[in-house]
This record gives sequence, structure tokens and C-alpha cells, in this order.
Amino acid sequence: MMSASLTAIAVLGLAALLDYGVGDPWGWPHPVQSLGWVIARWRDWTFRWLKSPIAQRISGVVLTIVLVAGSAIASWAVFDAIARWSPLLSAGLQVILLASCFAGRSLREAAAEVLKPLVANDLPAARIALSRYVGRDTDQLSATEIQRAVLETVTENATDGVLAPLFYAGLSAVLGLGPVPLAIAYKAASTLDSMVGYRRPPYTHLGWFPARSEDVWTWLPCRCVVLTIAILSGRPQQVWQICCRDAPADPSPNAGWSEAAYAAALGVQVGGDNHYQGQIVSKPLLGDPVRSLDTTVIQQALRLTRIAFLLWLAVITVLLLLQGR
Repeated sequence: MMSASLTAIAVLGLAALLDYGVGDPWGWPHPVQSLGWVIARWRDWTFRWLKSPIAQRISGVVLTIVLVAGSAIASWAVFDAIARWSPLLSAGLQVILLASCFAGRSLREAAAEVLKPLVANDLPAARIALSRYVGRDTDQLSATEIQRAVLETVTENATDGVLAPLFYAGLSAVLGLGPVPLAIAYKAASTLDSMVGYRRPPYTHLGWFPARSEDVWTWLPCRCVVLTIAILSGRPQQVWQICCRDAPADPSPNAGWSEAAYAAALGVQVGGDNHYQGQIVSKPLLGDPVRSLDTTVIQQALRLTRIAFLLWLAVITVLLLLQGR
């Protein structure tokens, strides 16, 4: 029987391979669907029965604690129980669930879905494809604006969709819980934020705590992403200085840092004016326009994410091997 450390290493490695090779095939069950079902029911119940701002805020706090802690505890208990009967089955199920927490392949496929018609000069098709992944209005975007939107999406989601889940999977494994519990807890926090973590009505009060909870969960892995991208760029001091200069102006405590790190490393500038439901929303400019935006820059951003993912996986593996000794 393998030790807990070796089992965790195997689960992490196989989950990474499964995400890279298969990803999330359309129509397959996904844990986010279950999390989303719970969130939607709780949201609807809250809006139906709780009218006061304080009651809705309390509801958001309870929802966040129950869903995030509950998903971690439930996954640990289930896999521990299965392992007592069949360690191999437990490890196999952990691989599948953990792979669904990584979104590396999904991110690459989303970018490719937009870039393919863009390269073919089919702007209408590129705008339609982009509208599936961003909240901004896309029907009037130029080719350059489409490329900026793709790069911003790719670099923001590199943190919360790819590297932060790996960070918490590694932390969970090092703590002896197995790789899944904290990774699925992070996924729960992220799903909560994406579904109810808005400042606009009717989510203003219900989404207050879920949004701040996700900010806290993402803060540390995001700074680790910035440091990693800075090191990989070969210009760590310059990238860090640009991030410190530009990222604090972004309203998000994490997205701006992630986007700024990639922009600085790649020598491009993101941010500026976007249209949401016909209204102009100005975001701070991040990075310096040393290079112009093109599809090559987006591919380089995706490559940086893959390298960072493999580097983190290697570090986690070394830590688990040392722990096993």
C-alpha cells in the first residue's frame, strides 16, 4: 500500500494529466453543477422569504460557511470512508474530482474558440464566441478589443481557474487531508462568487460575504502567481514594480494583480473602456504597451500558465516527498 504522500502525488499528477488531455467534456457531470444547484435554491429561498438587508447578509454568511466548509468536510469523509474499503477506488475518484477543479484545458479551448474565427477575419463569429465567456457587450468590438478581452479573461482565470485550485490541492495534501478537500472548498467559494457575489441589486446584500470570502481565498495564491510569472519573465523586479504601480487601482483585490503580472511579463497593456449593457465602464490600464496585442501574446500567456502550473506541481511533489520521509 502506498503512503499517504505518494498517493497524494499520484492523485495530483493524474488529475493534471486528465485535465490536460480530457478537460471537462460537454454533458459530463461536474461538481460545479451540484454546487450551483444548492446556491440557486438558497438564493431563491432568500429572495422569497428574507426582505431586510441584514437578514439577506446573514443568509449569505450562512450559505458561504455551510457550502465551503460542508464541501470540504463531505469530500474528506467520503474519500476516507471509501479508502477503508478500496484505496484504489478512492484514489481514482479523487483524480476525477480534482481534475474537474482544474480549468486549464477549458481555458485553452475557450481562447481557441474565439481566436479561430478572429484569425479567419470573421469578426461576427468571434464576437458571438467571446460573448459566451465575458460579461461585456461584444457586438461592436474591433479585432484588437476582442484580443484584449481574451487576454484579460485568460490571465484573470489563470489564477482562480487553474493555479489557485492547484495551490489549495497542494496545501490540502501537505496538511494530510488528501488533495481534494481544500480544492473543492475553493471551487465552492469561487462558484458562490460567480453566482451571487455582485454589488448590484438584487445581490447587494446576499452576495456581500460570498464575494469577500472569495477575495480572501484567492489573495495568497494570486500573489504567488504574480511572483511566479515575474520569475518566469526573466525580469522579476520590473514585473513586480509594474504590478505595484498599476494593480492597486483595479477594484478587484486579485484580478488586477493577475492581469497586471501577465501584461508586464508579456510587454502589453490591458484595461480601458468596456461596455456593459450599453454603459461605459472604465478599468485602469495595466502594464505598458511595449508590444501590440495579437494572438501570439495570448498563446504566450497560456504557455506561461502551463509552465507555472507544472512548476507548482513540482514544488508540491517535492514537499510531499520530504514529508513522506
